[in-house]
Amino acid sequence: MSILNIIKYPDPFLKTHAAQVKAVGEVSRLIADMIETMYAANGIGLAAVQVGAAARVIVLDVPDEEPDDDGEDRPRRRVKGKNLVALVNPEIVSATGTTVFEEGCLSLPGETANVERAAEVRVKGLDRDGNPVEFDAAGLFAIALQHEIDHLDGIVFIDRISRLKREFIKRRLRKAAAALEQAL
Repeated sequence: MSILNIIKYPDPFLKTHAAQVKAVGEVSRLIADMIETMYAANGIGLAAVQVGAAARVIVLDVPDEEPDDDGEDRPRRRVKGKNLVALVNPEIVSATGTTVFEEGCLSLPGETANVERAAEVRVKGLDRDGNPVEFDAAGLFAIALQHEIDHLDGIVFIDRISRLKREFIKRRLRKAAAALEQAL
C-alpha cells in the first residue's frame, strides 16, 4: 500500500467527472491506497478524483456520533477502521430533509464553510468485493457521502456556498499559494 498525493484546489483535475468502474478488481489497489492516504491525512473521507484517479470510488471512515450537553450530535473519537466503507460507483438514489454543516476538505486544507445538504440519503453502489450494497445514512455519515460523491462529479464543497464566500476563500487560497511560492 502507498500513501498517495492529495490534489489541492485549484488543480483543474478536481473538476473531473469520474468514470464508472467496470470491474472492482481494477481498483482494489487504488482502494487500499486511498484508505491508507485518508488515514495518513487524518480525513474522514476521500474520493479517487482527489488522488488523481478518474474512477467512481470513495472511501470513508466517519466516527460514530453521540449527543453532547446541548443535545446536538457530535462525532466521537474515531476508532480507526470501525466504520470503514469503500464504495465503487456510488449513487445517491434518494435524499430527504436539509441540514447545514461546517465542512472541510483534504483538497482545500485549512478552509471550512457551512454547506447545506440533504439530512438523510439512500446510497447504492458496490462494496470492495463487488457486491451490490444499498443503505440509508444520516448525520455526519450522510454529509460525508454527499461530499465525496460530489468530488466524483467535479464538485468541491465551495461550489455549494454563496459566490461571495466562495470568492473570499479563493482569494485566501491564492494568497497562501503565492506566499508559499515566494518562500520556496
